[in-house]
Amino acid sequence: MGTVQSRAPESELTDAELRLLEARLRERRAEIDTELGGLAQTLIEVREARGAESVDDEHDPEGPTLSSEWSRIHGVHGELAAASVAVDAALDRIASGSYGVCARCGQPIGFARLEARPEATLCIACARAAER
Repeated sequence: MGTVQSRAPESELTDAELRLLEARLRERRAEIDTELGGLAQTLIEVREARGAESVDDEHDPEGPTLSSEWSRIHGVHGELAAASVAVDAALDRIASGSYGVCARCGQPIGFARLEARPEATLCIACARAAER
């Protein structure tokens, strides 16, 4: 009798599904890069405005203060940077062959979940458990 080797389940994704998800991740990466570039320019403009001697930012009834705008943009930048890391990690998992496998239980992550969240690292059951 031969021994049965135990191994982690492979992703149940077809080659076509994997190509589609990889393309979506690459598109999202490009979108993030574009958004980060735009935010970088906006941060420069806000920084320059904050340094302007004639700006009485705190008493402008027409809009947000430069400080609050700086905070908002900085927060959005942080969210985009985190999304960028998640997308890059998903692309790395595709390259290594581990994409589509739950990091917690080792079972395949369903295509529908990956289609909705291509950077997902958990199957739907583990994601629900983690939310509790």
